[in-house]
Amino acid sequence: MRHLRSPFKKPIQEHNREAFEQAAQQVAQWSGPIILDSCCGVGESTAWLAQEHPEALVIGVDKSAHRLQRHANYETSEQGQRYLLVRADLQDFWRLAVEQHWQLEKHYILYPNPWPKAAHLSRRWHGSPVWPYVLGLGGELVMRSNWVTYLTEVASSLALVNCAANLQPLLAKHAAITPFERKYQRSGQQLWQLTANLPEDGRYFSAIEAE
Repeated sequence: MRHLRSPFKKPIQEHNREAFEQAAQQVAQWSGPIILDSCCGVGESTAWLAQEHPEALVIGVDKSAHRLQRHANYETSEQGQRYLLVRADLQDFWRLAVEQHWQLEKHYILYPNPWPKAAHLSRRWHGSPVWPYVLGLGGELVMRSNWVTYLTEVASSLALVNCAANLQPLLAKHAAITPFERKYQRSGQQLWQLTANLPEDGRYFSAIEAE
């Protein structure tokens, strides 16, 4: 609640701003739905989402150049799929997207590091000062994890702003769309998915409007 009431004042790094502006140019020329694949890693999920949603512009964002450089193994854009990959820190990218009034159709956050120690709550997305900006982007939020406590916490944080979330186990034989998902499946771990429809206007929090 403290983060919802107070804007995130961390200065935006210039390289993140430049990366965002390149993506924003394509968004400005696009009149259809936008799907954001945050923490996209090697971009396998980004390519898969573009295949599943040919009507949308899909944007994958990850801060690791090493992971993004491995996307060649999953490249499908030559097949006509519409997507782009962006190297940027999401703490800056999300804030810039809200500043530009992006409204997403869907927002995927798949298998980030959940920082499992109790003392690390503020490092998890829903415990960090950037969380209000995730809410501000709207759309259907889809998160997956092998740690149900993490997604239960996300559901609780959404309940604080009167947004209901649905948390369900994934079937063992569902098709994996990220390398981490495939790894967890092979090790026999139960995987979980949270979905929530975020209000389009984001008016249930005041931090961004106060900036």
